[in-house]
Amino acid sequence: MAAAGLGAHPPRVPAFLQSIIQDRASQQRFYGHTASSSAVLTPVNGAVSRDESEPSKLSDGHDASEGANRLLASLRAAALAVQDDTQEDLVPPENYAMIAPCIYRSSFPKKKNFPFLKSLGLKSVLTLILEEYPEQNLKFLQDENIKFLQFGIPGNKEPFVQIPDEMIKEALVAIFDTRNHPMLIHCNKGKHRTGCLVGCIRKMQQWSHTSIFEEYRRFSEPKARSMDQQFIELFDIRDVWMEIDERFVPAWLI
Repeated sequence: MAAAGLGAHPPRVPAFLQSIIQDRASQQRFYGHTASSSAVLTPVNGAVSRDESEPSKLSDGHDASEGANRLLASLRAAALAVQDDTQEDLVPPENYAMIAPCIYRSSFPKKKNFPFLKSLGLKSVLTLILEEYPEQNLKFLQDENIKFLQFGIPGNKEPFVQIPDEMIKEALVAIFDTRNHPMLIHCNKGKHRTGCLVGCIRKMQQWSHTSIFEEYRRFSEPKARSMDQQFIELFDIRDVWMEIDERFVPAWLI
């Protein structure tokens, strides 16, 4: 879920601006045609000739085209401003990042983050907290038809609290099932419990311990916990491989 290539598509122009742009473009084509066909014609001694002495402003295709272009540029700038205002409402949770294609991590999502989560097109949210999930979060998941997965793990504060291997294994099996993607993984702050789980994902991806711990510390600052890193180092991934459904394994894991 991520998290997550935005500049490849042009901004969406609101409907009311589209109609104005189309009207002005039609005027531009009309004036350009008028100028390219001829100047204004006036009768002279019963014949028709060009009037070179008093050129009409409407027949000046250059001026009309230039004015229309300036207006079009202004309208497009207004459309971008509307888009920027909309994007400001998409607030990601703290510690948000993409772990892998269609897999995201973050701190506990708040109500202000719901529009952003909706934009990810999530199929599931996996939480590592032990506590009961807030009603407003459950309602959001229900409204958006997002599956709720809870694998409660106690916070690994010093002194060391044992992280349940079985719970981590079950969470990993759910993560490595593309039927649950896109997915958001979170705990309270998106640091330690999420960091342990992500560290095990990296171990499944055959990252080096150095790279795994560097990523863990980057997200857990300023309180990296040595026992979390010890858990990642000692975690046995063989049982996870035995439980994964090979039909739905994501390509980035293979």
